[in-house]
Amino acid sequence: MIIGTAGHIDHGKTTLVKALTGVDTDRLKEEKARGISIELGYAYLPIKGGTANGEVLGFVDVPGHERFIHHMLAGAQGVDFVALVIAADDGPMPTTREHLQILGLLGLTRGVVVLTKIDCVDAARLDAVKAEIASLLAGTGFADADIFPVSAVTGEGMADLKAQLELEAEVHPLQASHGGFRLAIDRCFTLSGIGTIVTGTSLAGSAAVGDKLVISPPGIAVRIRSMHVQNRPAESCQTGQRCALNITAPELDKSQVNRGDWVVESTAHHPTSRIDAKLRLLDTEEKPLRHLAHVHVHLGTAHVLGRIRLLEGLALEPGREMLAQLTLDAPIGAIAGDRFVIRDASATRTLGGGTVLDPQPPQRGVRKPERLAWLRVRHEQGAKAALAFALEQAAAGVNLARFAAANNLKQAEAEAIYAGLALVRIHHGEVDIGIARPHWQKLREAVLSGLAERHKRSPGEPGYMRENLQRIAAPGFDDQAFGVLVDELRAEGVLAVTGAWLHLPGHGVALSREETVQWERIRTLLEEKPYAPPRIDQVAKDLSLKPPQLKTLLKKLAKMGDVYAVSEDRYFVARAVHELAAMMAEEIAANAEGVAAARMRDRIGVGRNVVIELLEFFNRVGYTRRVKDAHKLRDAKMFEGRRS
Repeated sequence: MIIGTAGHIDHGKTTLVKALTGVDTDRLKEEKARGISIELGYAYLPIKGGTANGEVLGFVDVPGHERFIHHMLAGAQGVDFVALVIAADDGPMPTTREHLQILGLLGLTRGVVVLTKIDCVDAARLDAVKAEIASLLAGTGFADADIFPVSAVTGEGMADLKAQLELEAEVHPLQASHGGFRLAIDRCFTLSGIGTIVTGTSLAGSAAVGDKLVISPPGIAVRIRSMHVQNRPAESCQTGQRCALNITAPELDKSQVNRGDWVVESTAHHPTSRIDAKLRLLDTEEKPLRHLAHVHVHLGTAHVLGRIRLLEGLALEPGREMLAQLTLDAPIGAIAGDRFVIRDASATRTLGGGTVLDPQPPQRGVRKPERLAWLRVRHEQGAKAALAFALEQAAAGVNLARFAAANNLKQAEAEAIYAGLALVRIHHGEVDIGIARPHWQKLREAVLSGLAERHKRSPGEPGYMRENLQRIAAPGFDDQAFGVLVDELRAEGVLAVTGAWLHLPGHGVALSREETVQWERIRTLLEEKPYAPPRIDQVAKDLSLKPPQLKTLLKKLAKMGDVYAVSEDRYFVARAVHELAAMMAEEIAANAEGVAAARMRDRIGVGRNVVIELLEFFNRVGYTRRVKDAHKLRDAKMFEGRRS
């Protein structure tokens, strides 16, 4: 169990931790000189005999000075139990109240009040301060917290407090290690002969020595060389534990890692500068929070500047909640469910806070009614209900990979959610799309009715090329998902493919007797150099045909799938294109970066101009896609089974 201190400056937080653990958490020279805590302090208390949840209590001692609230916010992340420290001579002070507000915004409700310096006051003053504390805590999550009067000087009350903390550790629920590993970094330093050390609290998942992880947002791949958990050497760590990880990477430097960064599994590395959230403004504020207000945002151990875009109005009244979008000046790590706190532009007071609903929101349509409705479902009913709602709304489907990343779900955890929903899964490589079965059926019907209408309106046309049919029947649909849909319809025998054309079974375009004779002569000429056939004007000249007549016939042959118009004035026989497509697939399979024009020129043995025409053709029909100067497969099945 991790215990965090909270309270006003000079109320005895550090002295209390030292009295409990023997560790002085003020380690900096400036802290010693000024007699105040500036940075976060850490200490550990072995529990005699241990508990079901471990053998060590961890303490995070936070600064009490108002200037160091941002350090307090970093230290509060991952805390399980709070020791709210109030000095008997002063009573509750402004920082006491602000710390209490922050604890509420972060969802922390378990804790005790430690009434310190009781050796400095009489019984009457002690009773008066207890009454002030009761009034302060009324209506908060700590309203029923026990008060422990103590003196770190005389030792009075310390045994009772220590016993209570050990009892709380015994009943503290052990956190399940769900999701990918996430550790919020609050310190980074180097040790001679050991290397770079990062410390923090594990907020999700588990990790072990030897694991390969990522420092996020910078995206630095690291490996865990060794670790300490709760101040002891360990081979693995779990959710809710204080960890010190010795990380290594080629040329890793301490300056590359900062408080606010995360150590995460690669699947959880998704930095964001925009977050949709449910935001609450404290009821102690005197004025509403205005749309586009500048604020300081604290999430995990990160502290960044940003602006608040209110999504349901132009002002948020004190004590009220509203859906909002945080636009940040620098990327941070975040997942749905993370808590955050906002402070005013001058960082002098806490304004409110909230819960992340979507860490990767769309750039457009953020105020559309259906988008706001989805955010409300996510806030009120959770991830699974939000996914079901999105599937119902999105005819083109939902990006399941994005859903899993936004909620930090391991593969098995995500699959368990998908299994409970009626969806069609499109899972290929990096593509992972879920489509509600009713939408899938409507898309099937739209494809078939679109083809039927085409045949009725233009009986002389072979049908639609794939990209045209997709644009008409399934706008916004993912290319690979549409490919799966076409394959399903073909397998059922309700859709046919001829060359690059999609059509209904039984529909076709036929040649006349004269056209058949001319086609045989054209075929012979084109097949003399199948990978570099002559241009139309040369074919017309060699066969003594009129160019317009020849072009009309070639267009008809292209509709029938016998030739392909690779460029405006160059046609290839179908067999040659199918063979070239197979060569392309082989070359791309041998090179993960894709195939370039020079490589295909060498493979085919033709001029560069012809290769460029071929590559542009394959991109145009959707067989490949261009990525910078290379080409990668887009629809590997387009020319399968059609090599002759």
